[in-house]
Amino acid sequence: MPQSSVSVTLPSNSAPLSCDCLARRFGNAGDRPHRRPRYPSDMTDAEWAVVRDAMPVPAWLEGRGGQPEGYCHRQLVDAVRYLVAGGIARRTVSADFPAWDRVYAFFRRRRDKGLVGEFHDRLRDRVRRAAGREPEPTAGIIDAQSVKGAASVPAASRGFDGGKKVNGRKRHIVVDTLGLLLAVMVTAASVTDREAGRTLLERLRERRHWRISLVWADGGYTGCLVDLARDVLRIALTVVRRTDDATGFVVLPKRLLVERTFAWLMHSRRLARDYATRTDTSEAMIRWSMSMVMSRRLARRAR
Repeated sequence: MPQSSVSVTLPSNSAPLSCDCLARRFGNAGDRPHRRPRYPSDMTDAEWAVVRDAMPVPAWLEGRGGQPEGYCHRQLVDAVRYLVAGGIARRTVSADFPAWDRVYAFFRRRRDKGLVGEFHDRLRDRVRRAAGREPEPTAGIIDAQSVKGAASVPAASRGFDGGKKVNGRKRHIVVDTLGLLLAVMVTAASVTDREAGRTLLERLRERRHWRISLVWADGGYTGCLVDLARDVLRIALTVVRRTDDATGFVVLPKRLLVERTFAWLMHSRRLARDYATRTDTSEAMIRWSMSMVMSRRLARRAR
């Protein structure tokens, strides 16, 4: 049976819906047919309203060059979510979405121009406001996760994590106290937490998180990184250690928050293993996965 004929009908979106995206209103997507939402990763109307308001305005609409887009933004976002959530290859995207090369062009353009990061950060600010927090956090938690690399991962960006016995890549993230992503970096699994921690904390400052003054970490970030974070970046890197008499699983203060974020990410089957040739593609996939978590949370609050 063709893949496009296997579907899950969503009761809230059971009829073809008109789209009010910028590509249909001002671009060249108005003459293309609408699509009936049918997959669990498809956005509901409430979620699309959240995503539409957070998406950056295309350059061609602001007179900064480029050709008006010819494909509906809602369909393209649903297609990217379908790939991330389902873990399929981009060439096997379902036939009711735009062609796979158009979907990949949409993903690539937002990856290379930093638009996926801008979109993700806007959603994070809205989630923090909805939770009664300031948009900019003052504290964070840093950690890393090693995942196996597929055959498509080149040798130049993969390695072996001796502690976890994993041959592949390592995801380094910083989250706030709500578990929302602040910074992400993907390296070879052989890169130690201390080596990657300096670059990741510098990225944290580059993304204008100037209010961050405290970051919790585990024992892998001890050593000169603590002094460097304090003296250069003005960040108090606090190492949360296990006690010597602790046995088995022990919940450590603040450490469970970042582990919960990794659990959210692993709901996306595309992130169960690293398939991307480039590390920035892996980072973009992580941001798309977190965007799905946040947009659904905002849509539930709106209802």
